[in-house]
Amino acid sequence: MTQAHTRGAALVTGASAGIGATYADRLAKRGHDLILVARDAARLEDLATRLRAETGVRVEVFRADLTDPADLTRLEDRIVRDAALDLVVNNAGAALFGGFLEHGPEQIENLIRLNVVAVARLANAAAKAFNARGRGTLINVGSVVGLLPEYRSVVYGATKAFVLYLTQGLNEEIGGAGVTFQAVLPGATRTEIWERSGRDPSTLDPDRTMDVDELVDAALAGLDKGELVTIPSLPDPADWDAFQAARLKLAPNLSKAHPAARYGVRAAVEA
Repeated sequence: MTQAHTRGAALVTGASAGIGATYADRLAKRGHDLILVARDAARLEDLATRLRAETGVRVEVFRADLTDPADLTRLEDRIVRDAALDLVVNNAGAALFGGFLEHGPEQIENLIRLNVVAVARLANAAAKAFNARGRGTLINVGSVVGLLPEYRSVVYGATKAFVLYLTQGLNEEIGGAGVTFQAVLPGATRTEIWERSGRDPSTLDPDRTMDVDELVDAALAGLDKGELVTIPSLPDPADWDAFQAARLKLAPNLSKAHPAARYGVRAAVEA
């Protein structure tokens, strides 16, 4: 049991299993009261019972399907009105493996509702609340797949690229002054997401697949270090810095009054 704790409350989406449940465990052990969000209320109750017994923190179960607009609105309202809340882990998500041509329109839309629409709306609610209070942390869980179209997970990767941009953009707009953002980009991780998306986890390369406990511990270590983007398996942060520098080098030339000379467009007009 913990002694008296002073940390604010933390809300974790997708908390019934995998990365979300592990975040809940670690944050409870850090002294945060918890609001656990997922569709499976029974699993949430089991987790809440264990964490209350082991840590002494208060744990609230908030059953919600984040693809349901009514449930999403209820959760947004919860975030906005709870003055004790100062940490949101925007973790709920799903995967969609296989080729783009194999996916139906409903599959694509459902994935975007969960991985993009819900993430963006909850980030919006949290950012507004934290900015008004002058304190708070928003953690958005993305994926390294969002950096690599070569992985050929077209819709899933695109949704995770959105998560990274969202986090970086929020940090540019309102980061600092008490409000902190972090994007966590896991690689392959041993969670239920594989079975749920129709992939046999036994086919995963064990040398390239991380245990969820190590993933979340590394992500929280990155948060403690003040990292905006945490890639738990990346050995040298200088590689990420070089990637960022290369991207920013493009900035002065990305928007100009005329096309680059290499296209010959302006020369043709003037001729």
